[in-house]
Amino acid sequence: MKKQWLKRAEDLLRQSLGQIPQELDELDWKKTLSPKTEKMASHLAAFSNLPGGGFIVFGIEDRTGQFVGLTQDQASSTIDKLLTISREKLSPVVKFEHAIQVVDDIPLLFVHIQESSSKPVHLAAGSIEDTFVRSGGTTRKASRQEIGTLMLNSRTPQFEELHCSKLMSGGEVINALDYRTVYGLLNKPIPSQTDEILKWMVEEKMIDQIDTDKYYITNFGAISSAHELKAFDPLVRKSIRLIRYKGINKLETEKEYPGTKGYAIGFQGLIEFIKALLPASEVIKNALRKETTVYPEIALREIIANALIHQDFTITGTGPMIEIFDDRIEISNPGRLLPSKTVDRLIRTTPESRNETLAAAFRRYNICEERGSGFEKAVTEIELFGLPPLRFQQTNNSFIVTMFSPRAFADMTPEERVEAAYQHSIIKYFSSQAMTNSSLRKRFGMHDKQRPQVSLVIKEAMKQGRIKSKNPESASLKYAEYIPYWA
Repeated sequence: MKKQWLKRAEDLLRQSLGQIPQELDELDWKKTLSPKTEKMASHLAAFSNLPGGGFIVFGIEDRTGQFVGLTQDQASSTIDKLLTISREKLSPVVKFEHAIQVVDDIPLLFVHIQESSSKPVHLAAGSIEDTFVRSGGTTRKASRQEIGTLMLNSRTPQFEELHCSKLMSGGEVINALDYRTVYGLLNKPIPSQTDEILKWMVEEKMIDQIDTDKYYITNFGAISSAHELKAFDPLVRKSIRLIRYKGINKLETEKEYPGTKGYAIGFQGLIEFIKALLPASEVIKNALRKETTVYPEIALREIIANALIHQDFTITGTGPMIEIFDDRIEISNPGRLLPSKTVDRLIRTTPESRNETLAAAFRRYNICEERGSGFEKAVTEIELFGLPPLRFQQTNNSFIVTMFSPRAFADMTPEERVEAAYQHSIIKYFSSQAMTNSSLRKRFGMHDKQRPQVSLVIKEAMKQGRIKSKNPESASLKYAEYIPYWA
């Protein structure tokens, strides 16, 4: 099937080869590739800075516009050299497609240089001043005003879009990424044709197609589905580290497990591995005894997924970490909260992510909950399991969530009791209810006679400004309802 862009390229070629042959802003023709690579680099940059991109046709006499054609070997050599020029001479890398098309019985090589979303494209050896544009059918250096306009029409690429591999063939890409597991996560059948798989991987933003059969693996592609993250130099330190300590401090490490796989394809295996390291307890469900960990799996999944997708990938030399102690699990990721977020408002807030491609993929792969509901689900499960409240902490360059093993009300600190009341009030509020003394007693696993103790917790939470009365005018304390301070 003819590529969609070929018809436009042929129409432009006919237009330029009219009664008076002349090159257009959108199209240039050449007999062969010039040995002057800097000149060809300027042409590629100019076309990629042009709205809609442009075309170069090889196999046409430069002066007369006469078709002379070229062989398959000449075409292959030309494409290889263009790929090298794009990769080594330009910043950012220029994408293009090519096809050999017979026109008037003469084989011509058509090259479609795509418009770059990140502008201006310029010579890599120089600066932004070394930007080129098309004007009057020729390539020339851009003025400062034109460079400014290009910058205004540019989009800064996100971390997930950046390349983390060398230029690869389709076969090399297929071998590097575990596409089969991703298809399974999506509950989709695996296509029988390699071309279909590669096309899907481009659509998934796992790879970036530079030419018809050449690809770069993106950071997202590798971080989500690489068989071995260590095969990608920029991502080696982004593997998940899992450490099991003896006791309740870091004095003695029992075991350390460095992650190797991409986050998405290795996630379920990671959860199962963590569960095997955790202390277990027996519960009776449907009249059957069942062994389960003391930590709810849903909470584990949501908190770990949150750490992976919200980390700051620009912080080098460190990655997500899961540390297991006898009395708690600490899950940390590089990077502080976004400026719009506060530790107090993490449960059911307006969703926002540094890495939206990764976050969206985790939701589509059924790894984590819908936008904004992850921590809410985690806190709900923690209450059902009778655990102390989650602890959220920020350091200079990381964010830590701590989940504690079960502890009775009497063993919780005053700060933990107040935090539990605050988190419980949020869960109730987003369930269209309100917290009461009765609901908080149930959350703590306490009986009716302990009502005064819970009243003291509520009083302290109000004193600290964490909750407020839903009906301030009501004089009754027995049936009083409470909501988060910001509600």
